[in-house]
Amino acid sequence: MWSMEADAAAGLIERRLRAYDFTEQAGDLPRRPLKEGLRPAAVLVPLVWHADGPSVLLTRRADHLLSHPGQVSFPGGKLEAADGSAEAAALREAREETGLAEAGVRVLGRLPDYVTVTDFVVTPVVGLLHPPLALDPAPDEVAEVFEVPLERLLDKSAYSRHDYVRDGVSGQYLVFEWRRHTIWGATAAMSWMLADALAAGRDQ
Repeated sequence: MWSMEADAAAGLIERRLRAYDFTEQAGDLPRRPLKEGLRPAAVLVPLVWHADGPSVLLTRRADHLLSHPGQVSFPGGKLEAADGSAEAAALREAREETGLAEAGVRVLGRLPDYVTVTDFVVTPVVGLLHPPLALDPAPDEVAEVFEVPLERLLDKSAYSRHDYVRDGVSGQYLVFEWRRHTIWGATAAMSWMLADALAAGRDQ
């Protein structure tokens, strides 16, 4: 269904994001509650609207990083005092990590905040991009930029659940495989939320 023109798709996505009530529609997603002391962060969920079908842009973090080396993630990071909003932080981080210009992103809305096991509360900001993209990934942060077809990412049957134990606390996380990439943890969870939010019938 996502073969529509970008403007029509943008309007539909905006409506579905506004209508999405994660407290009622959490479904299978493992969730963690909000609590005191969480550090705010934001990521950009970039939807690239190709003529032959939209995709979602992801990065693979550089292998030498101390935090989550080699993992697949959306571009993003911690909110800084000068950002002013999650949207500003997500766009700034995307530019710093991938070279994506803020002016080329049409912000469509937010997904619900997601709490990570490392005590960040992450706001996923959904944006629409028109190719071609003039990217210039920062080699000190990003090893690779790649895209996953949106239809594939929105297929909730493609996600699997796995058990973990961290600091004596057990839980579950989601995993999504795409070719040679394993997308898991917070990135898979936010991708699943996007799939849930954009499911048919969400727009009122």
